[in-house]
Amino acid sequence: MATDYSPRFQRLKPQVYTDEFKAAMQGNGILFLDELPEFNRKTLEVMRQPLEDGIVTISRALRSTTFPADFMLIAAANPCPCGYRSDPRRSCNCTPPQIERYMGKISGPLLDRIDIHIEVPAVPFEELSAKSASSESSAMMRENVVRAREAQAERFRDSPVRYNAQMTSRQVRQYCELEPASVQLLRAGVESLGLSARAHDKILRVARTIADIAGSGTIGEEHLAEAISYRNLDADLWV
Repeated sequence: MATDYSPRFQRLKPQVYTDEFKAAMQGNGILFLDELPEFNRKTLEVMRQPLEDGIVTISRALRSTTFPADFMLIAAANPCPCGYRSDPRRSCNCTPPQIERYMGKISGPLLDRIDIHIEVPAVPFEELSAKSASSESSAMMRENVVRAREAQAERFRDSPVRYNAQMTSRQVRQYCELEPASVQLLRAGVESLGLSARAHDKILRVARTIADIAGSGTIGEEHLAEAISYRNLDADLWV
């Protein structure tokens, strides 16, 4: 399926200046931030408007210009300064205040705007070279993603929206209907994790995408449960 999406990949280091950071967000690129808590908090906070509105404003010599910023953010972070918090094989040497200061670089409002949070534990040696018969090949994954993209193209054929992630709140209500049992599951997840209205809608958008990848026309409890699990870092690391 033809698409006008031509991503460019940029990897920024924590020492980047705010203006460079803003320039990197322009266009349809993929922005990878490694060691996220090492970035200056003020620099990270400039992402809040672009992540919410899809635009970035750059000011130069008393003039301001607004650019499209429909970028994909990918970020990685250690759970503490030494990197061994929750590691079963190594002891963490960080004190609670050190961890709090470190993770405090990432504000709640910024984290709230990130769709998926995944904790990636260290891989045991036995699994490094082991082959899993149930693993999907890259070709199978690509096939599933292409099918999901086609489903979204059909869903939004009469709308300027292209992907589930771009759905407005009204479209979320229209295309992310839930069965009563799923409504209760979502309520429990939102209340137990203390999530915002923004996170509520992000869960539904992600669940809709998971269902699309699975080839399902409706959002099932399993799709919703997986989407909720991707918000666990709201409670696990930042609270």
